[in-house]
Amino acid sequence: MEEKTTTRALLIFAAFGATLLSAQVKTSGEVSKGPGYFYKVYGNPKDIVKKAQPGFFLAGGGDDLDDGFRWMCRLSGGGDFLVLRATGDDAYNPYISSICPQLNSVATLVISSSEGANQPFVAEKLRNAEAIFISGGDQSQYIRWWKGTAVQDILNGRIAAGVPVGGTSAGLDVLGEFIYSALHDTVTTPEALANPFHERVTLDRKFLSVPFLSGILTDAHVAERNRLGRDVAFLARILEQGWTYRASGIFIDEKTAVLLRPDGRATVIGPGHAYFVRASSKPEICQPGKPLTFRNLAVYRAGQGGFFDLSAWRGGGGSAYQISAENGVMHSTQSNGSVY
Repeated sequence: MEEKTTTRALLIFAAFGATLLSAQVKTSGEVSKGPGYFYKVYGNPKDIVKKAQPGFFLAGGGDDLDDGFRWMCRLSGGGDFLVLRATGDDAYNPYISSICPQLNSVATLVISSSEGANQPFVAEKLRNAEAIFISGGDQSQYIRWWKGTAVQDILNGRIAAGVPVGGTSAGLDVLGEFIYSALHDTVTTPEALANPFHERVTLDRKFLSVPFLSGILTDAHVAERNRLGRDVAFLARILEQGWTYRASGIFIDEKTAVLLRPDGRATVIGPGHAYFVRASSKPEICQPGKPLTFRNLAVYRAGQGGFFDLSAWRGGGGSAYQISAENGVMHSTQSNGSVY
């Protein structure tokens, strides 16, 4: 009897120890550092291979949307979720882990130089990720440090392989084909409309190749920071520079996101709006030192539950109107005159 009791006690102790060890692995904070990078993982540090499904989480900045991250987690198949940053900390690790307990791991990879963007360790973590999210911050750092490096090549490879990818704020700005790069600090709407060639209007293109975001400019914090006017100026510059014959944009309010499926169909979540904007012609006046005149851009504004088909460029559950810049001043066909 004593022998059986002792054996049972040992089994219980072993099971408890295994559970404790599992908990320690789940909450581990394994750290790796190298030239130009910092990596911290929450969860199982060992790679696991899961079948991911494509999708794109376009977030407008501000408070994070749990539903958007849960959507990405489902698409990841419960694999390894990687957050990319140029600066900052690992605050996303416990947050995403708490709302997506099915994940094998959540890790943050801070890549703070071009040297770091070409490190083998960085390449390995990118290739092993079943979901990749680019955080907010300063998009000029993403362009300066990541464009033309292994990070760019591998990110595009993971997109092509069907891994879900997302971004918020600066991370959203680099998802479209056309990018406001902010190389000389940010520009305001009045500055950009007064002079679309202002020194702080810096544009770039072709960092990432996201399906259905070809020919599209993306921007965040739109209504909260009065950015729709400057986005119109950016579209005017893109057309004036001959980068495309038809410039379009997806501009998103804070606490709001667009969930983009691989077939080009998008759904809006959150309390704000997403603005799907397309120019029907080139600007009338887009010259250095002169106020912008750029008329009749079509807008489709969609809120929570609204949808938009990027392949057909039409939506539902929202409202359609036009906006114009006339001599540097924004106008709208909405009855209240608002461009938002």
